[in-house]
Amino acid sequence: MLELYQAEWCPYSHRVRQRLTELGVDFVARQVEADPDDRRALKKVSGDTTIPVLVTDSGEVLGQPDEIVAWLDEHFEFRPDAEQHREKAIEEAELLAQAPPAWP
Repeated sequence: MLELYQAEWCPYSHRVRQRLTELGVDFVARQVEADPDDRRALKKVSGDTTIPVLVTDSGEVLGQPDEIVAWLDEHFEFRPDAEQHREKAIEEAELLAQAPPAWP
């Protein structure tokens, strides 16, 4: 099972999650701490504290969004409804951009 070290607020993590969805790939999302100094588990896996990081089934560690997306594209086929997922993501992002923050 693929493991993605990421954060919901990170646009680079979002890019990788979107591609995983378009490919229909199951993965485990590992949430990282907001403060990079607190990311001990991530540092142990990758030697760094930047996100996203993808750990493949074979234990290969990929740490740049372009590298991760390229690897995914090399190893998986797009699902038939990938374009619909992409369109939905764009639609939702536009709605979120218009919405007021949900926190004080």
